[in-house]
Amino acid sequence: MIADNATITHALDVLCPMHLIISATGHVVHVGPTLQKLRPNVPLVGLSFLEIFDLKRPRAIRTVDALRAAAGTKLHLQLRDHPKTEVKGILVPGTALGESIINLSFGIAVVDAVADYALTSVDFAATDLTIEMLYLVEAKSAAMEASRKLNLRLQGAMIAAEEQAFTDTLTGLKNRRAMDYVLARHASWGKQFGVMQIDLDWFKAVNDSLGHAAGDHVLQTVARIMVEETRDSDTVARVGGDEFVILLPNAHDPGILRRIGKRIIERLSQPILFQEKECQISASIGVAIYDPKSSVPVTDLIDNADVALYASKNGGRGQLTFYSPELRKVAKKVAVHTELRQPKSA
Repeated sequence: MIADNATITHALDVLCPMHLIISATGHVVHVGPTLQKLRPNVPLVGLSFLEIFDLKRPRAIRTVDALRAAAGTKLHLQLRDHPKTEVKGILVPGTALGESIINLSFGIAVVDAVADYALTSVDFAATDLTIEMLYLVEAKSAAMEASRKLNLRLQGAMIAAEEQAFTDTLTGLKNRRAMDYVLARHASWGKQFGVMQIDLDWFKAVNDSLGHAAGDHVLQTVARIMVEETRDSDTVARVGGDEFVILLPNAHDPGILRRIGKRIIERLSQPILFQEKECQISASIGVAIYDPKSSVPVTDLIDNADVALYASKNGGRGQLTFYSPELRKVAKKVAVHTELRQPKSA
């Protein structure tokens, strides 16, 4: 039983939706449904095959006769109109006299073609491996998207963990670990900056008389005041129970540092209300200035500020003192004197 042309072309449309049939003159007499989708606004039937496609290989083929003579040879073609999709094909003689059937495929460019022409699985033969490849590509894309989202969550969790590791949970300020990092970073820039070591006066009395809840409230209020009295570029950290450090980039002028310190002392000297009760504290401050040209390493900076803080405490509290080498000598003498006054154990 010999099938008629209509039956054959229908079978080709189902089995080879990317095929076309050309006449003896090289004009398209039939085109598969998927191939027509590549040029939805341009009917391909009636056009010359060599006007639609640019034959890349074999390069010797320039005429329809040469094309028919290359039956069974793998053809590398490219659509002449944009987008210039590349396809591969093979030509075989057709059933009618002088006709030829050319079956085309996208090859490895199928993923781009699917995106360019909005193709789906119905545009390919049911047995075409392209369908399975598209499923694999879709599965890979889904897996990559899931991996991307997971990486974003992990990065977010890592950033949150790092932020938490550098944050004082009670006040929301930076902690000692963060201050050590910021100090080293600023020192590496080779610029001057100021450091304030701040200790709260009479804070223990608040804890003892009103409880730790009052003490926590005072610490949170102190943190807020310090942030309000400093710049966005400054770093305020709680480094101990009632101890704070402020790093002030490019603030190495003693006059400016003294004004900032005095504002903080004045505000912290005001009573802080907790459950309608007044919490009275003050602050003592020691200031040290980092100079990259000096021989003093940045690791000694906090210690220098602490020596100046000790002088403020020893001088009556609620004061600000700048570090000088003489202060360290005085501190050593006081320490020796205090040690000598301690009763010796039996």
